[in-house]
Amino acid sequence: MNDLSRPILYSFRRCPYAMRARLAIAYSEVKVELREIVLRSKPDHMLSISPKGTVPVLQLQDGKVIDESIDIMHWALGINDPNGWSLIQQRAEIDALIYENDCVFKPSLDRYKYADRYPEHSQEHYRTECESWFIKLESLLVKNGPHLLGTKPTLADMALLPFMRQCAHVDLDWFEQTQYHHLQRWLSSFKESELFKRIMPKIPAWEMHGEGITFPD
Repeated sequence: MNDLSRPILYSFRRCPYAMRARLAIAYSEVKVELREIVLRSKPDHMLSISPKGTVPVLQLQDGKVIDESIDIMHWALGINDPNGWSLIQQRAEIDALIYENDCVFKPSLDRYKYADRYPEHSQEHYRTECESWFIKLESLLVKNGPHLLGTKPTLADMALLPFMRQCAHVDLDWFEQTQYHHLQRWLSSFKESELFKRIMPKIPAWEMHGEGITFPD
């Protein structure tokens, strides 16, 4: 049994929501026990503390559970935010971008990525839906660059980038040939960053009743 000497984070490497949590935790240097799960075989303990069964799930030392990715990011930044990702003076803009990403763009991304599940339209149709978001982000990067709200990355960048990465990789050749040059550079810079590399190594799936790994190491 884990004695909860440090928080426990249930995660799945490729999930963009879980990437959010790992990005903020790695950036803040808060130590957690990382448990990589297999989606088809979710751990009983994870389901007992968060019955909705989605990652990320964070259990704190006092037993409190945080199972929304943005809330985990805020938790980590509340402990340590060395480069000012929170950017309180632009909180309304950050929150609005995250809301639109999660509630408008993400459903379009799902239809594009899993087009065979949505036979009402073609994959190209769903990609066109996604492009309305590309256009908005491209405009922000042209105006403010090199990040969404200025010269430094904020919570908005880090909350949105995992989803843009997922969308671009549905057909990376197509994406890299588009006119969204600022968007391409923004994403490329993220994928080449040391922070991204820190959160993406492949690790073995957690074995129930065993120890996870210390993250960040």
